[in-house]
Amino acid sequence: MHINMKTSLKYIVVLVMLVGFVSCQNNSKPNYQFMPDMYESVGYETYQESDAFANGVQAQLPAEGTIPRGDFMPYEIEDTNEGFEFAKANLKSPLDSTQVDYDRGGPLYAIYCGICHGNKGDGKGKLVDREKILGVPSYDDIGRSITEGSIYHVIYYGKNTMGSYANQLNEEERWQVVAYVQKLKADLEK
Repeated sequence: MHINMKTSLKYIVVLVMLVGFVSCQNNSKPNYQFMPDMYESVGYETYQESDAFANGVQAQLPAEGTIPRGDFMPYEIEDTNEGFEFAKANLKSPLDSTQVDYDRGGPLYAIYCGICHGNKGDGKGKLVDREKILGVPSYDDIGRSITEGSIYHVIYYGKNTMGSYANQLNEEERWQVVAYVQKLKADLEK
């Protein structure tokens, strides 16, 4: 009796499915294509006449002042000693006090800078402790005046044995790290 019940249940399920398929089919109504261009695309010839461009076949130029490379903004100060001195004296952060986020700049600093410069900016990072690199100065060293412009310039190009982090950090992240370095410097000077 138990086997017959299972078999009956299977037949009922198959019958319900068949009735469902047949009842959904209506041959009296045509099928609709909601996006016909997706199924039957229009073929265009290269360099054919088009009303998409104002000047005919010419490709349009980008708007004045746009940079078509994502959010990349060119940094126009040269990677020279003169460029470094210029950045040190003149480059200022575009972030105002409401945009500075130490909770964001701190982890970025720990990832990219703390290994050498130390998590406190004292020049005693893991690589210095293990003597893998030597001569990383503290941010509060006498005679070493660092500004937000010099910090940004060094993050962008690197200096001495420090490499560039321009590819790892976007512009806004670099400025967050600059703000965090300045906070560390102020904490060291207390």
